Amino acid sequence: MPSFDFTSEADMVALKNAVDVASRQVDNRYDFKGTSARVELNEKDKIITLHGDSDFQLGQIKDILFPAMEKKEAESTKRLDHQAVQKVSGNKVKQDLKIRLGIETEMAKKIVKLIKDGKLKVQASIQGDAVRVQGAKRDDLQECIALIRKEIVDFPIRAGNFRD
Repeated sequence: MPSFDFTSEADMVALKNAVDVASRQVDNRYDFKGTSARVELNEKDKIITLHGDSDFQLGQIKDILFPAMEKKEAESTKRLDHQAVQKVSGNKVKQDLKIRLGIETEMAKKIVKLIKDGKLKVQASIQGDAVRVQGAKRDDLQECIALIRKEIVDFPIRAGNFRD
C-alpha cells in the first residue's frame, strides 16, 4: 500500500547561512554604524534574536533578514514564531524569532480533518511530528498532496518519504 509523510523540517545550514548574510549586511550598512543593530542565531534553542535601538530599526533588520532567508529556503519565514519586542537596558530593544520545527498537534489534526473532509480514499494518521497518509493508488495520494498544499498556505509543509 503506497504511503508518504507530511513533514516540516527547517534546513538549519541554509538558515545559518541566511543569518550570516543578513548579519554582514547589517554590519556594513551606514545607517547602522554605531548602533546596537545585530542578528544572532542560537542553533541549540532554535531562536533568532534581533537587537536594535528602536522598533523601527528592528523592522529594517527584518527587511534584510527575511529576503535572505527566502533566497536560501523557500517559505522559511512562515515557520518563524514572532515573540514580543522586549526593552533592554535603556532605549535598546530586542525580539526573539522562534523557529518552529515539525508539525504541531493542532496543525496535524487540521491536516487529518482536511483529508477526511475531502472524501479522498486515503487514511491519515499522526506519527509524532509528521502525518502519514496511506492509500491504495498513487493518484489518490497525489490528490491528497494537492489538497493540502492548496488549503494550508500559512505554514511550510513538505510531502516526502514516499513508499510504494
